[in-house]
Amino acid sequence: MIDISPSVMQFLLAFIVVAPLLGAATALPPAPPGLRGSSPDQAVLRHGVTVAGAILIAAIVLALGFDHDQPSRMQATTDISWIAALDVRIHLGVDGISLPLLVLTALLTFLCALYSYFKPPAGPSPRAFVALLLVLESGTLATFAVLDLLLFFLAFEMVLIPMYFLIARWGGAERQAAAWKFILYTLLGSVVMLLGLLLVGLHAGTFDMVALATDNGSGLSKSVQVTAVLAIGIGLAVKTPMWPLHSWLPDAHTAAPTVGSVLLAGVMLKMGTYGFVRIVLPIVPDGTRTFAPYLAAFAVVGIIYGSLACLALARRGAGGDLKRLIAYSSVGHMGFVLLGIASMTPTGVNGALFANVAHGLITGLLFFLVGALKDRYGTADLDTLAGATGAALYGRAPRLGGLLAFAAVASLGLPGLAGFWGEMLAMFGAFDPAPGLSRPAFLTFTAIACFGTLLTAAYLLIVVRRVCMGATRPAAGAEETGPMPELADVQGYELAAWTPLVALTVLAGLWPAVLLGLTDPAVQKLLAGGKS
Repeated sequence: MIDISPSVMQFLLAFIVVAPLLGAATALPPAPPGLRGSSPDQAVLRHGVTVAGAILIAAIVLALGFDHDQPSRMQATTDISWIAALDVRIHLGVDGISLPLLVLTALLTFLCALYSYFKPPAGPSPRAFVALLLVLESGTLATFAVLDLLLFFLAFEMVLIPMYFLIARWGGAERQAAAWKFILYTLLGSVVMLLGLLLVGLHAGTFDMVALATDNGSGLSKSVQVTAVLAIGIGLAVKTPMWPLHSWLPDAHTAAPTVGSVLLAGVMLKMGTYGFVRIVLPIVPDGTRTFAPYLAAFAVVGIIYGSLACLALARRGAGGDLKRLIAYSSVGHMGFVLLGIASMTPTGVNGALFANVAHGLITGLLFFLVGALKDRYGTADLDTLAGATGAALYGRAPRLGGLLAFAAVASLGLPGLAGFWGEMLAMFGAFDPAPGLSRPAFLTFTAIACFGTLLTAAYLLIVVRRVCMGATRPAAGAEETGPMPELADVQGYELAAWTPLVALTVLAGLWPAVLLGLTDPAVQKLLAGGKS
């Protein structure tokens, strides 16, 4: 770690939030003649890589300057009055809960920008694509950095329009319907969430999230807390997404371009679960305790539902799309995150936060890999990939096949990889929930979640067997259609975009204390009502 002055830390955090907007504004005009390179399109894509790279460097420096001995303390804080009549403030800060998500967002956006430079998505102007990508990054980073309820809402909403256009303009088949479904679901959920946030802020007399967490709901009646949790929770559950409010997700992922799917799964879904941890748990604890068993029940239904949907898509003859399958797997994985949060224990919440980061790394890698398969085959249909002239990736493109198998076993929670620790800790938290919660009910939820891990392993191993181990020639009795077409293995730019995700998945799996050492003190303080 390095010693950085508080004023520089303040600047770094403000830069991380604001710089993507400046980068988006400068991406729209044509590049000066001397900076156009081989083509204007390449120039603007290079601009996106440069801006995203600068933000990633700033996020890494911020992480290095972060005081790891006091991860429960808000650091790099800025607190400026904005709307004095409502006590709304431009309040920024970072602690052990938000820091990993800031770095994850900066990393995934940079990798997406790098990937797009070499493999631009088919669609309209690259200038608009880069600008939307950077606006999306700014909104996501702001969500994890702001400490005011109304600013949180604005940042939460800021990501919707860029993601809508990324799906609608650069997506695949059925992209218009998928984009509309995405925007309608999330906007309707957000309207309800805004009512809950206003209810809390107006009753408490402040929208400051730190002050509200320190009060720990002492200034809010039980009825206000219950109403606020219901309203805020609906908006957060749509974004998470929680069953049964998840149905926009498979369509959005299936239609989105590769980088859209990576960012949607890797960082946007985390905004919902982060809101549960940052707002719902500490600010309205009595209301959360009332709804915790219902949240856990919906979580485990989502785990089983997502796994069964994936099994149905993976079976032979189902015509399942591999991108759609991974989208449904996210419903199950985020169910584990919600189960850990519902336990209201330090173990469960730490597991939820760990699973958040692990899911971002692993599912981001999976969507990159499926995008590469789709580019090579022109389809992500599982029956086509596993047919008589199927992928057989181990034999035809061994590096690509090996990476797909690695991502699959990481996603199913193989010990030693990042996917294991979050789900295990979430179930440990549910096994012994917080006082006041029904232990028999949570034991039942834990047992159901354990069964869900078996289903997860089943569908992911089926996918690996069908896609990676298929025949490299037509099956006996099938019509010979000539020599198999050449299949390019992993390219240099793909290796550059994917290697960090592989390395961090292994690092987090072998050394979980790196992440848990940041989150645990902050979670302990949060659940104790702001007291270390």
